[in-house]
Amino acid sequence: MEDNKKNIYLLYGIALLQGMVFYGPIATLYRQSQGISVFEITLIESISLVVMIACEIPWGYIADRIGYKKTILICNILYFISKIIFWKADSFIWFLAERLILSIVLSGLSGCDSAYLYLSAGKKDNQKIFGIYNAMSNGGLVIASMIFSLVIKDNYRQAAFFTMLSYGLAMILSFMLSGVHHKSDVRIPLGKPLKTLAVSIGENKKFILFLISSALLMESHQTITVFLSQIQYVRSGILTQYMGYIYIAVTLSGMLSAYSSKLTTWLGESMVIKFLFCIAAVSCILMAVLPHFMISILGIVILRVATSLFIPVSMDIQNRQIKASNRATILSIYSSMMNMIAVCTNLIFGKIADVGIEYAMITGGVFCFVGLILYTLWQGEALNPKYHPRV
Repeated sequence: MEDNKKNIYLLYGIALLQGMVFYGPIATLYRQSQGISVFEITLIESISLVVMIACEIPWGYIADRIGYKKTILICNILYFISKIIFWKADSFIWFLAERLILSIVLSGLSGCDSAYLYLSAGKKDNQKIFGIYNAMSNGGLVIASMIFSLVIKDNYRQAAFFTMLSYGLAMILSFMLSGVHHKSDVRIPLGKPLKTLAVSIGENKKFILFLISSALLMESHQTITVFLSQIQYVRSGILTQYMGYIYIAVTLSGMLSAYSSKLTTWLGESMVIKFLFCIAAVSCILMAVLPHFMISILGIVILRVATSLFIPVSMDIQNRQIKASNRATILSIYSSMMNMIAVCTNLIFGKIADVGIEYAMITGGVFCFVGLILYTLWQGEALNPKYHPRV
């Protein structure tokens, strides 16, 4: 029990340190200062996502074989190496190399960190723990952004160096993690994992509706808050010098994920999820039709808050669907499905944003409303007495 508590706190610390991306406020400018064009940045991101999808299932299988602790340790060592490369990168090839390593890392951690936390928590208060875990990452980003604004300022290389040091500390904490035991209600033979898993997931195929709905909300948030928000700010007449402070405010709002479990306890899981989809959709539509600076800032903040509150619920629901021992593998498959949706949404957002940022915002609203419909359809199936997920 004490080891489980230690594991949880160590992962909180790792999330905080890995959230400290000191170059976050100038991530695009940093790359441009090294001669990387915007098109090359998006090309690297596209290649990275494809590699991440390809690595998801193999990593999940490996994690279930070697253990979640070893997987997290290996990934965090690679994470540290990727930040060393980013710190020294000065060409397209090196930035691509950094991103490819990052893809391997993220696909390895995807599902594995969630499964590790879930088992360390002993299936008690897991949504609360997921919420705090997500909040710690946002907290690290806030701290890094404040240090950047007050100390680092326009020293791009120093921002990358501090980030590298932070990830080095996170790697050291990873060595202190203890192993967790994962027993199953249904044992999946390791000799034929993919075939067996495919059959198991096929028995719960309606759950794909929930995964698609989750992806539509989370990818709308990711694309709009990270890539399109600055264009929306310019459209609203906000000066560049104020964007750093807005960045901190938006990141701080993401820490409300820690209250996700309290909200679901108060209103009920279904009601909360539907409410979050609705306010996310409305915020996108308002930003599209009312290009006022206050509407833009509030819209981005609401979108961040809605998604931050939704993520812990989504993680909990995904884990609850699993009865087999290969938890990380199945979670990786879920993540792969959502990443495939992300490839499509990214291309759609990019194409429409070229026409006009307001149309991209409308697209985000449509995606969120479609997500709400798909969630409602899945919920109807899940509540059906004949519906028995056996994954």
